[in-house]
This record gives sequence, C-alpha cells and structure tokens, in this order.
Amino acid sequence: MTAAPAPSRVGRDLERLPEAVSAMLGEPVELRTWTATEIAYASGSPATGGLRRVHGRTRQGRPWSIFLKVLQHPRHWPGLTMLPPHVQAAFLEGFPWRGELAAWEPGFADRLPGELRLPALYLLDELGDDRLGVWMEDVATSQEPWGLGTFGRAARALGGLAARRSDPELLTACRSPRGSALRQYVDSRIRGWFRPLLDDDATWRHPVLAAAVDAALRADLRRLYGQADAMLDRLDLLPQAVPHGDASPQNLLVPAAAPDTFVVIDIGFATPHAVGFDLGQLLVGLAHAGQLPATALAATHEVLVPSYVDGYRASGGTVDADQVMRGYVLALMLRSGFTSLPFEALGGPATGELCELARDRAALTRFIVDLSVPIVAQGA
Repeated sequence: MTAAPAPSRVGRDLERLPEAVSAMLGEPVELRTWTATEIAYASGSPATGGLRRVHGRTRQGRPWSIFLKVLQHPRHWPGLTMLPPHVQAAFLEGFPWRGELAAWEPGFADRLPGELRLPALYLLDELGDDRLGVWMEDVATSQEPWGLGTFGRAARALGGLAARRSDPELLTACRSPRGSALRQYVDSRIRGWFRPLLDDDATWRHPVLAAAVDAALRADLRRLYGQADAMLDRLDLLPQAVPHGDASPQNLLVPAAAPDTFVVIDIGFATPHAVGFDLGQLLVGLAHAGQLPATALAATHEVLVPSYVDGYRASGGTVDADQVMRGYVLALMLRSGFTSLPFEALGGPATGELCELARDRAALTRFIVDLSVPIVAQGA
C-alpha cells in the first residue's frame, strides 16, 4: 500500500515553507516560485503521515530544495485495521510516534562515528491533530546501486554507532528495559497479527501463497514462533547497545558528494537491544523492497558481522563475533522472518505481479529461516 495526505491537509502542512527555507539558507527570504512533489511511501510505517520534496527559487533567483516529513499519531495510520481490536488499544497508547526526533538530541547526535551524519534539521511545525511537520535537508544521493563494499561500510558504521551507544550511563538513562521495543513489536505484530494467519489453513491455501510457499516453510515458521519468547530472552542476555533501530539501506542515504559516508534518517526502536540488532534491517531492506534478489542475500550476509565487529572495536568497544551473530539473526527472525510474506495483498486479485512478489518474499523468508534455525537450536 501507498499513502497520500488528505487534500485539506496539504495547505496547512506547507504554511511554514518560507520560514523553513529561510532557516535553510541562513537569512530571511521571499519565495518566487515553488513546487511540492509527493513521495510515495509504504503505509507499513505507522508514524509516517507524508513525505514531500519542495523546490523552487527565491525572489532573488536563488535555487533551493527542502524535504518535509510529516509524523503522525498511529491513530491516523491506514494499516491500523490490520491489528486485532484487543491489540490496537495498547499499540495506540504506547507507540512512540515522535521518536525519530531523538536523532537530533544528545545521546544520538553526539555519538555518531565519522562515517555517519544527520540531515540538517531546519524547522519543527506542530500541525495539530497529533501531527508534526519535520523540515530537513534534502540530501542529494548517489545513484550507484549498493554493492558488497557499501554494505560492508554501512555495517562497520553501525558497529561504531553501537559501541558509542553501549556505555552503562546511556543504557541506564533509557527509561524502558532492554529489548522492550522489540517485545512490543512481537506482541502486536507477531502475536496479534501474524499468529492468526499462521493458524488459518485458508490463508495458506490462497492460490498466490500455495504456489509460492511449501509446507516445510510454514512448518518451520510454526516451530520458530514457538521459540519467540526464548529468542527474546536470549537477546536480553547479550551485550546491549541503543541501535539506529531501522537501519535499512533506505534509511542510510549515500550522499553524492561524499559516497563513502551515510546520512542517517528514521531512527526507531530506541531502547537497549542486543549488539547486531541493526544488521537485520540492513540485510533485508532492499530485498523487502524488491530492489535486491534473494540470491544476493548470502554474499551480503557474509560481510555484515565482520564489518560490524571491526567498527565496534574501532570505536573502543569489546565484542565477540558470535555475540553479534546471535543478536543479528535472532532479532532478524523476530522482526522480519514472520512478516515478509505479502499477507496484506492477498485480498486483491492474483495478478502476475503479486505472484512474483510472493515468490520473492518466500525466498527471502526461507533465507531468514535457514539462518535462524541453527542459532535457535543452540539454545542459551
């Protein structure tokens, strides 16, 4: 699914555009012309209420471009109806929809390794009705596709970030206990949404899933679901750091002007989690978006842990590669292993595009499961 703002909201969202551009250019300006472009986004992100790139010229002819992200309370989220009623109330009460703003606060902004930086933040605009406009830098990104070198550099940078966010003072300052954000995700998304689908034979007889998913994959998912609590407990026993939280390649922008670095956006899961937590989304983000074939996952996987450990140690931390591997794979299984199949799309027609998507997602799920089974079998 993609989402678009209600037309009545667009004008209000852009009211402070001149002020935001003035902040960006460092002086008061008047705008001569401007154009706003809506950017399609997956409505699976409950806190995202709109993305726009706005560009134009000042009255003096100076060109500019700026980016607006609208954050929203999850009660505005189109996907809320996917959650059972008994799960919705707790989700609405506890979801940290303004959590991304912590990126610009001490504890994150001042802990970044040299390979990472934040986009410049120009203006926050309280839009009312539990919506917030975040005016920020429009980063000109490299058009080069991600290769193994890029994945390795990203993993190294994330390891450095974890080392800088693993000190006892920072961990203690987090009001939520270790692993709590992942536990909340498992309670709502896995137990509340996935478990009924897992148990419903009709779901798996759907022609799209039946053609893409064999009985062995469903059986493996059943067994791993039965180990969810044990996986969460094991993650809590590993060394902890406060991660990026959603470190897919889509949230690690490669700037065209400095392609060996990354601009960090859209942080989340801002409670202590096991080392390696960020590697799961780094691995599957492009595959989940259909931009990386499942056949490329094995080679990508091989570079992640060594690079992460190297970055962690380069930033002064001490960590074992086996600990990182367990944190990475167990968190990956809980976050993406149960939810990558396209269940949300099964209510529509069985188009060729949907069938291809199901095959790709089945291959992605199988890869995650095959990584997870031996590590889960190791026990504590």
